[in-house]
Amino acid sequence: MMIGRLCAEIPAAKIVDAIGERKAMIWASAASALGILFSLFALNLFMLGAGVFIVGASAAIFGLARLGWMTEHVPIEYRARSLSILGGMFRAGSFAGPVIGAWIIFNYSVTEVFYLPLILCAVTAFILMVVKSEEDVPNAASSLAETYRVAKREWKKLATLGAASSILTALRGTRMVGLPLIAIALELPADQASLFIGIAGALDFALFYLSGQIMDRFGRSFAAVPTLIGLGITHLIVGIAVDSSTFLLLALLMSLANGIGSGVIMVLGADLAPKDKRNEFLASYRVLIDVGDAAAPPILAVLVYSIGLTAGMAAFGVLGFVGAGLMFKYIPVYAVKKATER
Repeated sequence: MMIGRLCAEIPAAKIVDAIGERKAMIWASAASALGILFSLFALNLFMLGAGVFIVGASAAIFGLARLGWMTEHVPIEYRARSLSILGGMFRAGSFAGPVIGAWIIFNYSVTEVFYLPLILCAVTAFILMVVKSEEDVPNAASSLAETYRVAKREWKKLATLGAASSILTALRGTRMVGLPLIAIALELPADQASLFIGIAGALDFALFYLSGQIMDRFGRSFAAVPTLIGLGITHLIVGIAVDSSTFLLLALLMSLANGIGSGVIMVLGADLAPKDKRNEFLASYRVLIDVGDAAAPPILAVLVYSIGLTAGMAAFGVLGFVGAGLMFKYIPVYAVKKATER
């Protein structure tokens, strides 16, 4: 799936420019449903891989179109709150999806669970088709070369705040991978570890709107910098988890740090995108995010094998401070000012 996303991020700008954000989301939903059907009826690994690739590519197109649409249509004074709510919906879906899927598998079979995302894709496409909204006007279709030129023109934004956002994505990934590994190292029962991670996830979810309020009222730095510092510190102190109680404490601290930055990556992308080439810039920006998401778990695996889990997590913790420094220095340069200053 990640390969599909990475391969489709840059071409997604051409598609969205050609048909508009709303139609791009509708067709991406349909393509994702097709990929799910490929996976459901796969006769071999090649068909399964093709289905998963299509789903990943569709997610890239849908994600770019969704962020581009919200950047264009949501008033800037409400941008952070709206995108933080969207981030909260991601968290809700990440929690509800596995729970519902587990219930379907328990009561029916693994095959039946594929029908859940298939139905959700159909519902998404239907909503986009029937709900009235401001119609987006397609732009002249861009080329891959144009996307490259925009990335070259805006390289300072990508090399600073884009890199910092990629670091934040990486830390979120190592948090999700690292906590179960710590639970295994502590020999916690699987049900207890799952419960504690779920409790921490509830705290993460509860903070999403607060993050948007902070960014709209005080500025993007007041969410971006603390979340990176918090994730950096909690990655550095994973050694405090020595039993079930301290494991729960660590999980809660990580969720607190992560929750106050809900939506910040999308908000910064929307802030940084130039009006004349919004989708082309966002495509390059999202590639950086995907790279952080894809690279972090395997890099952590190598570090765990070579220097141990605690030291491996700590290495990513140091990156958190690098990202915080970039956010602190460059958000005032490139991102929008807080609402009270406009």
